[in-house]
Amino acid sequence: MTTSTAGAPGTRALITGVAGQDGVYLARRLLAAGHHVVGTVRPGTAGSAIVTTYLDGVEVREVDQRDGAAMESVLEAVRPDVVYNLAGFTSVGASWAHAEQVAEVNGMAVLRLLEALLRYRDRHGAAPRFFQPSSSEMFGTSDQMPQTEGTPHHPRSPYAASKSFAHHLAINYRESYGLFTCTGILYNHESPLRGPAFVTRKIARGVAEIAVGRRHELTLGNLDVRRDWGYVDDYARAMQLMCELEDPHDFIVATGESRGLREVVEIAFAAADLGPSERFVRQDPALMRPADVLDLYGDPTKAREHLGWEPTISLEALVEHLVLTDIRRLETGVEEHPDYLAPSPAPRP
Repeated sequence: MTTSTAGAPGTRALITGVAGQDGVYLARRLLAAGHHVVGTVRPGTAGSAIVTTYLDGVEVREVDQRDGAAMESVLEAVRPDVVYNLAGFTSVGASWAHAEQVAEVNGMAVLRLLEALLRYRDRHGAAPRFFQPSSSEMFGTSDQMPQTEGTPHHPRSPYAASKSFAHHLAINYRESYGLFTCTGILYNHESPLRGPAFVTRKIARGVAEIAVGRRHELTLGNLDVRRDWGYVDDYARAMQLMCELEDPHDFIVATGESRGLREVVEIAFAAADLGPSERFVRQDPALMRPADVLDLYGDPTKAREHLGWEPTISLEALVEHLVLTDIRRLETGVEEHPDYLAPSPAPRP
């Protein structure tokens, strides 16, 4: 696989959902590379602390991802070279209570955007490159460990089903219409910008609050799950590399390591010098999902061989960064600051 000129300075990138953790890290990478970046946010969020703190230099537009006509107008106004479609409903657990919304945001909105790219090509002769973030959750109860790009899907949540639908749409529009559509099958990836409802951030924040004396216990659900956890900035780098290839492909983006949630909890308490977690952690059956996936980890061989991509930090360093950042937030009262983005971890062994 060879690279194209798509990564040259001056490239115009459109990032939907730019205020999410993936959008922030990717936008900052693209700006540093000399690209012009336009990002969309849901109406009412353009003045949020995330945009103000982290997205200086990004042109932000308010648009609902589900509004096909509005998204098409943004395409026409921005004339991007690359579209990173990062907007979406991202919570697996919450998807059970909002299944219809998940299908609309993660599925039908992607279909409308791909159709808009076809019409854009009809008008202008060429369409922007398109990146779709797929999810490891698509594999569900896979009997293949680790998963590869060709592993069959067995989604176990409305979220996973919607991501599988969008993943196959991106491939179909590439194979049927010749669009440059690439997908990154992203395994769990974390940062201090992760929302508080996600388990890694819930753990980090809870441990931080225990460390500064604001609470005495941490309540969690199923601790027996295992996942492949990485660092958001590494995954943003993979997205950028995919869109700079001469031809579009699909890639697993993962560390290749299966680690238990119990282990994450222990690392978090150790990072705060609180010792073993047993005296602080309580399990609540009400937090269990209707159907859970016990173990997922990916094989990043294709990304390593064709993108030159490798994860850069260990899970231990990542979790420590999350915990120490939340302690700093609590001690200073400053929830968002550019210094929170980049850890200074030891390299991965």
